[in-house]
Amino acid sequence: MAYVRIEEIAAAVARGEPRLGATKLVAVDGPGGAGKSTLADGLAAACHGIVLHTDDFASWDHPLDWWPRLERQILAPIAAGRPGRYQRYDWGTGALSEWHEVDPPQVLILEGVSAARGAVRDRLTLSIWVETPANVRLTRGLERDGVDALPLWQRWMADEDAHFATDRTREHADVIVSGH
Repeated sequence: MAYVRIEEIAAAVARGEPRLGATKLVAVDGPGGAGKSTLADGLAAACHGIVLHTDDFASWDHPLDWWPRLERQILAPIAAGRPGRYQRYDWGTGALSEWHEVDPPQVLILEGVSAARGAVRDRLTLSIWVETPANVRLTRGLERDGVDALPLWQRWMADEDAHFATDRTREHADVIVSGH
């Protein structure tokens, strides 16, 4: 299924059933630099949801293996109707930073690389894949992080490509949108 307008995606969320306790969990996934954050922010405004960024959990050294902390600190408490609480990863200092509390919302938009992974698929109300060419994504990443980050981006892109190939994330998406 493909949607052109954010209002159509928000309508699909509105029609969907909560699968994380009383919360509708929406994943906005795709490779780094694809445009996921922009889409997630627009969707949150359209469906009165809140956005949780996987970048608050991931790091250059741990691009994918942070998931158990998200499950423990956010998804399990919200599924039980309790607030979640997590410590944000600070990319600048390379360490965990301040704590954030997340009250169970009606719509929680999980945005970031591997947000729609197989481990959470059965709890998603909607899964969105953002498709953007690799050269565009790399340009965006280096504009944000600086040209010295090229080796980090190259490793990151290889790691996410391997993850997506194994997880088959794109194949399981409900919605595929263009991020360029």
